Amino acid sequence: MGGGVKLAAWILFSLPLFAGNYYVTVAGLGGDPEYEQRFQAWAKEIDKLVKAGGEVAKSEVLYGPEATRARLESVLRGVASEVQPTDDLVLMLIGHGGVDGREYKMNLPGPDITATYLAELLDRIPAARQLVVNMTSASGGSIDRLRKPNRAVITATKSGTERNATIFARYWVEALRDPAADADKNETVSALEAFRYASEKTTRFYETQKRLATEHALLEDTGSGEGVRTPSAENGEGLLAARFSLIRLGTAQTAARTPEKQKLLAKRESLEQQIDRLKYQKAAIPAAEYRKLLGVLLLELAKTQAEIDK
Repeated sequence: MGGGVKLAAWILFSLPLFAGNYYVTVAGLGGDPEYEQRFQAWAKEIDKLVKAGGEVAKSEVLYGPEATRARLESVLRGVASEVQPTDDLVLMLIGHGGVDGREYKMNLPGPDITATYLAELLDRIPAARQLVVNMTSASGGSIDRLRKPNRAVITATKSGTERNATIFARYWVEALRDPAADADKNETVSALEAFRYASEKTTRFYETQKRLATEHALLEDTGSGEGVRTPSAENGEGLLAARFSLIRLGTAQTAARTPEKQKLLAKRESLEQQIDRLKYQKAAIPAAEYRKLLGVLLLELAKTQAEIDK
């Protein structure tokens, strides 16, 4: 069987079952009342938005005295006992972090949590896909411990040496409520779209304020890279993040509340994800075969959208 035929078979038979989303959001220590209030407000807003804009199997937010290492461990162990292999897990971390020697730690009430231990907890969760959005200072220092196949990792900084308080979280939250973040206008904000939106807004903030940028967000979702600022088919980064549907907007949000439409939305997102994957593989596919496969997917996508619009 030729490569093109194999790929065609994969396209036709790889539509996944509907996946539930599990969200865990943590706001760590602020260090002073201003940061404490800011971090907690962002975490609460994320919880509110994901509950309103997606099919949430579970959403838990930890902040203040509750945001301890022991409590986070308990929550993640609970997720591990409930989550199905077809489900997605999204872990979002807000606050201050640092690198002590060679190890990243997030500042929490009581003992801090290291990237190594966090990775161990995540490894026990059978969700087929995971997304970690580490928006703390020095978060870039956590990539090498957190990265893994089928786990997308987003960090607010490019290394553990960028230690100033970050503002990336502000724009990540904004991406979940601003229709402008939906770049492809399919009424769904993916992790890749949210990353690009928040990164661009953060860069613009420092430029507008005429300040030297002290944070440079990265994305790594191949399980083996160092993280990049601009994910693309050329560098191979961003494909998994594009498959994470974080939140729905407009009519898609309304449609997601009915079982029939929910299935159609899941099918549409799967087709869109396969189109993205096909584009990443374009260089390895004969041009004629690529156009043929793309046409099949686009036709099926149009039919599915027509069913959603009824």
